[in-house]
Amino acid sequence: MSEKLRLRYFPISFFSVILGMAGFTIAFQRTETALNASFLLSNGFLIFTVLLFAVFILFYLMKMINYFPEVLAEFRNPLKLSFFPTTSISLLLLSILFLTIAPPVSKILWMIGSAAQLLFTVKIITIWIHHDKFEINHMNPGWFIPAVGNLLVPVSGVAHFPPEISWFFYSIGIMFWGILLVIFINRIIFHSPLPERLLPTLFILIAPPAIGFVSYVRLAGSIDAFAYILYYFALFMFILLFTQIRLFSRIRFYLSWWAYSFPLAAITIASFLMHHETGKPFFSYAAYALFAVLSLAIAGLLFKTLISVIKKEICIAED
Repeated sequence: MSEKLRLRYFPISFFSVILGMAGFTIAFQRTETALNASFLLSNGFLIFTVLLFAVFILFYLMKMINYFPEVLAEFRNPLKLSFFPTTSISLLLLSILFLTIAPPVSKILWMIGSAAQLLFTVKIITIWIHHDKFEINHMNPGWFIPAVGNLLVPVSGVAHFPPEISWFFYSIGIMFWGILLVIFINRIIFHSPLPERLLPTLFILIAPPAIGFVSYVRLAGSIDAFAYILYYFALFMFILLFTQIRLFSRIRFYLSWWAYSFPLAAITIASFLMHHETGKPFFSYAAYALFAVLSLAIAGLLFKTLISVIKKEICIAED
């Protein structure tokens, strides 16, 4: 298959790699802060993530120019539609990464990312309302991605603009997370199980409460009862899914494996924040343990993805 033809099959879900790498880099920053590290290795991962994002944006723009019908087909696919906000979420995560390093850059990234996130949210919910082809079995944890994007806005948003803007996005994200969670529980209990390819997306269930906790603390300025509920629900979801590690270990490699990464980063970052706010040692131990798990996951994902790229098993026509 020619490289140009492979571009035709470059999937929007590839941006989940950026979410994973950006989340890992933020968690790395929090670890360095907790350890009072003077040599910041996270800066290297920051540069790598920015370059990777630039390459992915270039590839997808080239796909839009050369294979626009395929892009439209992805946007109309109920399983792929919700992955389009991974582009705006990538910008919001980069905004968080640059928040203390280069505030003006962070502000620009936040403005573009937030505007794109709002447009994606309005468009996707409009499609959900007026669709004529969606079925309950199309529902999967990937549908939470638009909600997660809105929940991310306040993390750096409160540093750039009045908090009312961040509260606006947070309200959208937290309400739709609850609505979608009820729908998904109904789908997973009373309908057919997720196909193997989508099983890794179950880890996405960790992200909304974990990110919701981080953003809520940024907005409220302290830990309260609602913050505890969000954090402990995220922690429970991690424990629930971690106990099923044997199931996940038997799944062959798909690009959906990257769904493990960002949620693990989210609960790691939330644990560091919980320790910072409460000073309780348990949360420090939990944060370091989760960061170790996250680091192993990222290393494994990078290795498996690189091997798949070399073998040309990615960016091919789907079965």
